[in-house]
Amino acid sequence: MPAKSTSPTPSTVLGRQLGDELKRLRDASGLTTAQAAEALDCTKGKISRIENGRVAVRLPDLTAMLQAYGVTDAGVRGRLAALARKANRRRRQGWWNQYGSVLADTYRDYIALEAMASSIRTFQAQLVPGLLQTPEYIRAVTVASQQWQTADEIEAFVQVRLARQERLTGDTPLQVWAVLSEAVLLQQVGGAEVMKAQLQHLLDLSENSNVTIQVLPFARGAHASMFGPYVVLGFPEEGALDVVLADNPTGSTWFEQEAEVARYQDLFGAARTSALSPMESRAIIRRRAKEHRA
Repeated sequence: MPAKSTSPTPSTVLGRQLGDELKRLRDASGLTTAQAAEALDCTKGKISRIENGRVAVRLPDLTAMLQAYGVTDAGVRGRLAALARKANRRRRQGWWNQYGSVLADTYRDYIALEAMASSIRTFQAQLVPGLLQTPEYIRAVTVASQQWQTADEIEAFVQVRLARQERLTGDTPLQVWAVLSEAVLLQQVGGAEVMKAQLQHLLDLSENSNVTIQVLPFARGAHASMFGPYVVLGFPEEGALDVVLADNPTGSTWFEQEAEVARYQDLFGAARTSALSPMESRAIIRRRAKEHRA
């Protein structure tokens, strides 16, 4: 379950796209970050955060930047203004914002990116991925976490996770590829009946063309992903880089740098290769489901 982040808030895909274009235009103009900051009467840090997609770009700032960079093409100016408005609207209007009282900042950031993602690749060492959990399993995990105290808070969190699962259906469903440690199938989350239903749910979901589930059995021994779960989010925009959220003992960490993301892409590739095939995984899930008896 996403915990407190130990790294900066991730940029949104639209924010990164806008920032990339503004950086390209600044470079083309020959201005340094310091010169751009002087033209806008702001700090170099603000220019960097804008170019990294980490802050919203107000239209007056955008106009000032384009003027400083010598961008006079009305079509370019209009397109970037529309992109800025769209990015800012996405930051404000996500359905998850209504649950702010029960969601940590890291989790809200994650949901915002998940809402824009086209694919998710995840390794899980202990728990079923949230997108694949049954309501009863979600409730058991939520209670066990001790992060929420009242019944209303717990139920609100359950509803958030169920709302996230709507991405699995529709005209452009999210593509999910999950590699699960065999421990996920054995951990008695919520008791035998809950686990049996949860594993049957995994079997049902695995029949969908947009969901691939593999199990990494204990017999395969030590592997590079065993030190913690992670999620790699991919996006439909051309040239958009993947984003990674990795859990660790002190919280969760975002990774956006190309080399860091590549490391997790390699980790997932290795885990996928070591795991049982989807067909073999269905067989072990079915067998473990029968072992969960009340």
